[in-house]
Amino acid sequence: MNQQPIEAAFRGAAVREPIRIDWLNVVGIGYYHLVALLAFVPWFFSWTGVTLAIVGSYVFGTLGINLCYHRLLTHRGFVCPKWLEHGLALLAVLSFQDTPARWVAVHRRHHEHADEDPDPHSPIVNFVWAHMGWLFVRPSEMERTQIYPRYAKDILRDPLYRRMENPAVYLGTIIASWGVFFALGTAAALVAGSAWPQALQFGASVLVWGVFVRTVLVWHLTWSVNSVTHMFGYRNYETDEESRNNIVVGLLTNGEGWHNNHHADPRSARHGHLWYEVDVTYLSLRALAALGLASKIAEPNRHRLAAAGRLQTRAENPNPTPP
Repeated sequence: MNQQPIEAAFRGAAVREPIRIDWLNVVGIGYYHLVALLAFVPWFFSWTGVTLAIVGSYVFGTLGINLCYHRLLTHRGFVCPKWLEHGLALLAVLSFQDTPARWVAVHRRHHEHADEDPDPHSPIVNFVWAHMGWLFVRPSEMERTQIYPRYAKDILRDPLYRRMENPAVYLGTIIASWGVFFALGTAAALVAGSAWPQALQFGASVLVWGVFVRTVLVWHLTWSVNSVTHMFGYRNYETDEESRNNIVVGLLTNGEGWHNNHHADPRSARHGHLWYEVDVTYLSLRALAALGLASKIAEPNRHRLAAAGRLQTRAENPNPTPP
């Protein structure tokens, strides 16, 4: 791909349009990172908090962002009961990655214009822009009124997702979760026999690790798909953009890092196509299906993948070695 004309287009757009700061993201992302740094203060440490951060990255990140926002709402890769969909969407909301409608709209726009000028977060600008820099500005073409009619009309038909567009509802839900984590941690310590000072300390630990550390961890895992997997890794398919499969990101994100596979067949709910491309998100979906809670799971489309130009089929090499 010839990057110079595209980069020139970005520079030209920057000249034509004044930079508009997205203050919600600037303040919110900055605040979360600052509070997460309290994890290095011994007073806030507890093994329960560490456990909550790790388990929470799966619950809120894998089930909320990967499974719900991405594979369900954006690409309609499976069907589940509405109560379960809303529950998973709430987990995603508590990951503070924007409302369901906006997350879906941005990602659908990314697929339509991957690694081109209109792509919201392509590393053709630079790595930092793709990872998180794009979140701090709001070009006029990325305003909700501009992208929702094309990319999120189906999402906004749902009353819950429409209500989440109200900042008071969206932010209120997130802030309320802080109180829930703190209160449950404090209450658990009191029930276990701790005095109030120790209980409050434990509640603070649960809050710092279970909310702020976990959220920052999930952020950087999600953002690494936008940055790392469009720059570093291997390609199973000759897609028309720069997507890559990255083993480290693929494993850490529970399957989202098999990004070239995903771009070759976006609707498929299974991102890992080879034996070593472990996709925990897909396995979680299969577990829900076994419980009767998910159906109509979109599997990799052979015809679509053939059109994407498979570099080597399993028939040609049934046990490939990881690149």
